[in-house]
Order: sequence, then structure tokens, then C-alpha cells
Amino acid sequence: MTTIVMKFGGTSVASPDKIVGVAKRAIREKQQGKRVVIVVSAMGKTTDTLLGLAGEISAEPPKREMDMLLATGEQVTISLLAMAFKQLGHDALSFTGWQAGIETESVPRNARIETIHTERLEEALDLGLFCVVAGFQGVDKSGNITTLGRGGSDTTAVALAGALGAEKCEIYTDVDGVYTSDPRYVTGARKLEQISYDEMLELANLGAGVLHPRAVEFAKNNQVPLSVRASYSDEPGTIIQEVITVEKNLIVRGVAFEKDIARITVSYTKPFNGSLANIFTILADHLIDVDIIVQSISEEFPPSVSFSIKEDSLAEAQRVLSEAQEHIGYNAIDIETGLAKVSIVGSGMVSNPGVAAKMFDILRRQDVPVKMVSTSEIKVSVVVPASKMESSANALHDAYELTPASVR
Repeated sequence: MTTIVMKFGGTSVASPDKIVGVAKRAIREKQQGKRVVIVVSAMGKTTDTLLGLAGEISAEPPKREMDMLLATGEQVTISLLAMAFKQLGHDALSFTGWQAGIETESVPRNARIETIHTERLEEALDLGLFCVVAGFQGVDKSGNITTLGRGGSDTTAVALAGALGAEKCEIYTDVDGVYTSDPRYVTGARKLEQISYDEMLELANLGAGVLHPRAVEFAKNNQVPLSVRASYSDEPGTIIQEVITVEKNLIVRGVAFEKDIARITVSYTKPFNGSLANIFTILADHLIDVDIIVQSISEEFPPSVSFSIKEDSLAEAQRVLSEAQEHIGYNAIDIETGLAKVSIVGSGMVSNPGVAAKMFDILRRQDVPVKMVSTSEIKVSVVVPASKMESSANALHDAYELTPASVR
């Protein structure tokens, strides 16, 4: 019998009725001769509620205790779902992340999965049971409960699919697939039938919230066919795989955007070889993610390095850099907030020159100042004023013919 992993997000299990609906959908899969593992998130806004409770106790609660607290959300869902299976006449067994054998590194609030011991799950599946696993959590080598960061249930599902040799992993959510852009902001955004792992990974890292980036990375590394589907219908969703067989003519496959970006510029009276290494090693040691980096050295102006980060990391970055000023050897720091990042993604860029030039021309015509630029083989990202984010995304979506002609 083949194995399938089905993952349901918080909105898909937000009420008892929806939980029963999840059980019924899983039962239909088993009736087709499959072994079924279901990974679930916390119900509805449970995680936000737990975060709020912690905030009422402490402005800076210990990260270890936050993991302990947040892991309870998924445990409520798995127990209720296992009860729903029983009520429908089927046997199921619920597993917390650590009971499912998910071992992680020791990084509170944002741990990465290191290995999965599948023996208990395999035993239950061989007995014909539904396995209901709590997403978003695991345990480190010291026995501490860890969580995988927001969206980590996607990662749990794909990692389990890889470890179990599953036929596929299906992510059920409140959208019916991966779109060319966010349809809430971009007119004419449409669902894609297929997208490659690499393209999806770029989109996920650049602000598309449909899938957690680590989940896509696991899927690619283990060649797990992945699909994103709506939990409220039986319509096919978007398939994420190595090779695309449809819509090969699309040079750009998606437009992603992300607000709340800040730019930090560190200036020197004179440069020295260790400048960049010192700055970014210190930031990395404090788990501060840095995105676009631009260094400027000339004879006419003081040397400087600029980089973009999320605004919610800004205060911590300022503190860390200030405390290390003597070690780093910089002269001044300048901060710019109120920025956004807009990106185009598509594997067709590799063999089609002029894609970036077209993007910059479109932004120029829209009177959008470009603050920073980052490129790879399949993406171009620009940092622009946040007030220009939505109009820029719409203009790029139209220009690269992602919007249907009837809408344009």
C-alpha cells in the first residue's frame, strides 16, 4: 500500500465541524487503498491567542517556555481529530511531534528538523490506523520541546512524507492553489497548474505565504511530489515538482511582494578587510536574517555597506551593531524604514536576456524609485517604497502577461 501525507492548516480545522470534514476526506483516501498520515495545525487563531496570553505575563517570555506553550495548540487538534475518526467508525492514533519521532536542532522558536524516527508511525500504519500528527513541533537531543516557526506544519508534513517514502504530500488550505501573485492585491492573479520546486522556493522566500520555504526545500531534496489544494472543495490544486509539463512559455511565473522591510547602511571612515565578515557574523550569531546586501567603495565617498532586513528584526539589529561598534569599526549607521520588496520569479529567465531590463523600465514608467536590487538565475528583487508596492506588483504582473487578456 502506498502512503499519502495530508496536511491541514488552522483555518481548515477551525471548528469541530471542519475537523469532522477533515476526517471524512482522509477516510475517502484510505478507501482508495492508501495508508494515510494527517498533519494538522492549531485550530483557527489558537496560536495568536497563546501568544497574547504570554504577552500578558511577560514582554520577553523565555523562548523555551514559549515552545512549551505554543506546542499545545496542535495537541488540541490531533486529539479532537482522532476522536472524530473514532466517531465515524475508524481507528486513529494521535502523535505529538516527539511521539512521531521528529528530532530537531536546539533552536527555540525556529528549530530545523534533523532526523525523523518513523518506527512508531510505521507500526501504526501497518495496523491500518490513521496517524494524526501535530505539525510545527519536535524535540531536541536534550528532550526539550521545540517549534519550527510559523508555517512549520508544512515542513512537518513534507519531512514526514520524505521519511515515510510517501507517494505524495497534499497541503490543504483556504486557497485552491498557488497563484501567479496574491489575488487580494493583484488584479487578474490566476491559479497555476504546476510550478517547479525552485520557482516555488523563491516565491516562498520572497513573501508568497502559501507554503513555508523549508517545506519546499524538503520536498525538493527528497523529490516529494507536493500539491496545494483547497480544503473546501475537491478541485485539483497546484502541483509542485521538479519538471514542469504545462505553461512552459511563461518566462515569469509569479510576482511576489513583501512589506515591512528596512534598510540599514553602515558607514566607515576607512574600509578594512574584516568589515563585512564582522558585521554579518555578528548578525548571524544573533539569528538575524539579512537579505539584499550592497557594498559601496569609491575614492569620492566614505565606504559603506547597506542591507535589508525585516522591520521586526530592526531593533535587535540596531542593538547588536551598537554594542559591537568598536569590534566592527564603523563610523555611523543610517536606517530607512517604510520599504517593501517586489520580485519576479521564473525559470524562463535563464534563457531569456533582458528580463531585468524590462522590469526596471516598467518601474521607471510607474515612477517607482528602486532602492536596492538582488538577482539570481530565476528571480529579480527590488526594494521600493512601501507606498509603491501594490502598484508595482500589478504593473509587473500585467507586463509579463500573467494577467489574462480579458482582465488587462
